[in-house]
Amino acid sequence: MIPTRFTLRTTTGLALLAGALLLPGLSSAQQPRGATEVVEDLPGMGRAVDLQATRARREALVQRAGAGVIVIPAGTAQDLEANVLQDNDFRQDDYFFYLTGLESPDAWLVIPVQASGAAQSHLFLPERDPSTEQWTGKKLGPGERARELVGVSQVHALADFDAELERFRESAPGPFSTTLYAGTANNERIQAWANSAGGGTLRNLVPILDSLRIVKDESELTRMRIAIDITSAGQRNAMQAIEAGMYEYEIEALIEYTFRSNGADRVGFPSIVGSGPNSTTLHYDTNRRQTMAGDLVVIDIGAEYGQYAADVTRTVPVDGRYTDRQRAIYELVLGAQQAAIDATRPGVTIRELSGLARQYIESNSGDLCGTESCNRYFIHGLSHWLGMRVHDVGDYAMPLEAGMVFTIEPGIYIEGEQLGVRIEDDILVTETGSELLSVGAPRAVDEIEALMSRPLIP
Repeated sequence: MIPTRFTLRTTTGLALLAGALLLPGLSSAQQPRGATEVVEDLPGMGRAVDLQATRARREALVQRAGAGVIVIPAGTAQDLEANVLQDNDFRQDDYFFYLTGLESPDAWLVIPVQASGAAQSHLFLPERDPSTEQWTGKKLGPGERARELVGVSQVHALADFDAELERFRESAPGPFSTTLYAGTANNERIQAWANSAGGGTLRNLVPILDSLRIVKDESELTRMRIAIDITSAGQRNAMQAIEAGMYEYEIEALIEYTFRSNGADRVGFPSIVGSGPNSTTLHYDTNRRQTMAGDLVVIDIGAEYGQYAADVTRTVPVDGRYTDRQRAIYELVLGAQQAAIDATRPGVTIRELSGLARQYIESNSGDLCGTESCNRYFIHGLSHWLGMRVHDVGDYAMPLEAGMVFTIEPGIYIEGEQLGVRIEDDILVTETGSELLSVGAPRAVDEIEALMSRPLIP
């Protein structure tokens, strides 16, 4: 039976829901967690660019890249007729956003770097077209206002790109450096430019930029904290709303309503709400099954805010209380996770943390999984980097440094029992250890059961 308390068809019901889904400590009259002052002149009434942060990133890139011409393309707008657009129809290229903070499509960032190290940033923007903007909304065109908002040296019309690029090549001889990776629409165009320079060297900047992106600055961490706080609110609200008989998509809808009502831009990845047998499928996101009494539900979700993603997983009992068997497996997974969290600090590697988590499971399995260790049911890696992408860039062999953000997510999946447990948290490496960024989502069994005993809407 579908729980009657969650059938909210009336204006009163929707108002109750809206107030309930705000983060704790906020009334319905207060600002959502992700609310920010918008800049009307930016595309989509965007958030203000952190000029100090983007300037520092460009300077770090220049220092590592050396002399030559750096060319970074923005993302291209999708076509409503040709593409299947199921969320926002434009998401900026990560590398362009990292260096500019700008959400404009079809733009270019060019940085000529002279042998002396002197460099200026040039932004190329399409001219504004009032008739097109009636369909697409206001765009940022070339001019002084764009230069002020983005913090670059000069802003040019995109129509002048080829002529200016030739001038930059003459003033900053050296390699032609850009971002080349699969799926980038501008790869062939960039290669042609390099060839037109008499066979000049074309260098891929992706490895350099990835090495910069893996250590987050304060501006990035601010956005990530907001994304993670919103995601944790989605977890809490799901815990309070779940009852046997709800469909997985109802839980998904509640979570994603929580995201958007608190200012998230979109989901960082398709929400995973796997109940019963689906709890043992790692990336199940169909979310169509009706939950049944006795089920565990794996909820693996992440809001995206300001181009930065969160990723938090909890496993909860649909009845509000874990069975003895479910609790034993859950606490084994939780112990393995905590062992890895406790060992996180600069200098340690993710491989070492994974070894500690598996060692904990090996030593504490007892007879929970028969005569073998429960490690046989821990079938995936422990961690992944987190940032602008939910599986963000970075080398997994490198020692941890302060400012890195990654997940710790052990899991045990016993298909024959329809029993899957995964617990995932977002961890910031600090100078002396680590910070649990997703602390807002209860992890301990008693905390989860206590929250689930309190209805979302009294």
